[in-house]
Amino acid sequence: MRIRRAVVDAVVGHARREDPMECCGLLIGAGDDVLESRPARNLRRSRTAYLVDPEDHFAAIRAARAAGLAVVGGYHSHPRSLPVPSVTDITGATDPEFLYLIVSLAGTEPEIAAYRIRDGAFREVPLEIP
Repeated sequence: MRIRRAVVDAVVGHARREDPMECCGLLIGAGDDVLESRPARNLRRSRTAYLVDPEDHFAAIRAARAAGLAVVGGYHSHPRSLPVPSVTDITGATDPEFLYLIVSLAGTEPEIAAYRIRDGAFREVPLEIP
């Protein structure tokens, strides 16, 4: 997957603004290209869980369609743990083609990783950040 540097920077910025709570949002693109991110409200307002506000999700879908694109994934932060899917992340995953991007703020520098989740198992997706 290719993800623009500006998208990574926006997601990391969102995670930092929401710290110590988890942030969440949607990723918009086409095929293997993530072209933009759309922040969403975390209805859980939690340090360890998130729930994308459906209103924000539908707004992202409408914006993507208007641009001839699609919502290809989502992102959330792990403020104090590694960027690896939690049990909650895995059990909540419903679309095997959806890209799950996690940004960790646990270290001295933010770390990101992306996954696809299928049948209760996750597979890391290599990221190209041009």
